[in-house]
Amino acid sequence: MNAFQSAASAAGRILLSLIFILSGVGKVANPAGTIGYIQSVGAPLPEVAYAIAVFVELVLGIALLVGFKARWAAAGIAVFTIAAAFLFHNNMADQMQQIMFLKNFTIAGGLLMVVAFGAGAFSVDNRRR
Repeated sequence: MNAFQSAASAAGRILLSLIFILSGVGKVANPAGTIGYIQSVGAPLPEVAYAIAVFVELVLGIALLVGFKARWAAAGIAVFTIAAAFLFHNNMADQMQQIMFLKNFTIAGGLLMVVAFGAGAFSVDNRRR
């Protein structure tokens, strides 16, 4: 991997992780509101869904950010993101929901690039080798 690819890989991981980390912090700051929103779409076991969301967004988001077990973190976040698209953004008659659905799939595509190619040179995974 050359210097440009190493820097681009690190920048990509940082940009992909930010939306999840910030969203996770928001969920921790407002658990009742988040659980209420999960209930509003009819998801089963909203408290469990909340705990999963916080884990994925904060723990896996931070792992992706620093490049620790980045392939596994990216895979977990990708599955979560696709599930969230189907659960929360499935009203294709609403253009905003359609855009949010496609945004989730686009983010999952970027995450799958991390799954395929790894964390890159500037990562904890690379330092451990």
